[in-house]
Amino acid sequence: MHVETPAYRLTQDQVNAYHHTGFTVARGLFSAAEAADCAKHFDALAETGEPIEGHWAPQPGTDPLARYPRMFHPHLFDAGSKQRLLDPRVKSVLTQLMADEPIAVQSMYYFKPPGARGQAFHQDNYFLKIKPQSCLAAWLAIDPSTPENGGLQLCPGTQDMEVVCPDSSDPAESFTKERVQPPEGHEPVKLSLAPGDVLLFNGSVVHGSDANRTSSQWRRSFISHYMPASATHVGRWYAPAMMDFDGRPVARASNEDGGPCGSLPGDPESGLH
Repeated sequence: MHVETPAYRLTQDQVNAYHHTGFTVARGLFSAAEAADCAKHFDALAETGEPIEGHWAPQPGTDPLARYPRMFHPHLFDAGSKQRLLDPRVKSVLTQLMADEPIAVQSMYYFKPPGARGQAFHQDNYFLKIKPQSCLAAWLAIDPSTPENGGLQLCPGTQDMEVVCPDSSDPAESFTKERVQPPEGHEPVKLSLAPGDVLLFNGSVVHGSDANRTSSQWRRSFISHYMPASATHVGRWYAPAMMDFDGRPVARASNEDGGPCGSLPGDPESGLH
């Protein structure tokens, strides 16, 4: 007998926190066992070191992120990732925060092994280019995510900030090139998450992470981005991956706006977290 997964109901305090600060945490949205199964599955994919064309390109080298780079759009080739992206519990919290039907735009998997560099502060919607609204990220912790192993930092209250043109990051500290200066009066908050917790945040929120400075702790995460169904435009790189929560392809107009820098961002792999 099939039993429907119960929807997760955010408290009013969680909803208020999202609208006031730009982010909130759904503790235990997924179980620790589900997070462990996810880690085991992606570890098995990565163990071979074989590239997955269009999704994952490991390289030899001393940089931990060369051997374990981010994996893009795993839901397009992996059934478990698609199920995770379209989980009814995720839909439930997104609907509460968006007051709209959510559309899945992309998925990513981060390995972040010990010694891996962090990612400079940035805004997600600089890359996704959703309009007239913004995207919403659902960041699922697979391992404990802490300040020591490079957990996320977010700047409260930047959800209403315009998307700005980033400057250059320090390549010794960040594996991506773009950096947005945290605005005055919006000091970053360092979060700690347990496996199965999901951090939800608006696409304008300035956020980033430090390096994983531990010797043995991995900081794996499964990250999904969504947009309200009423959004009309999205960056062209994401179009092939978009779908509704029934798994049906969704199309939107391509956003060719040059953005705050006067030209389209380059390789989309340079951005996001």
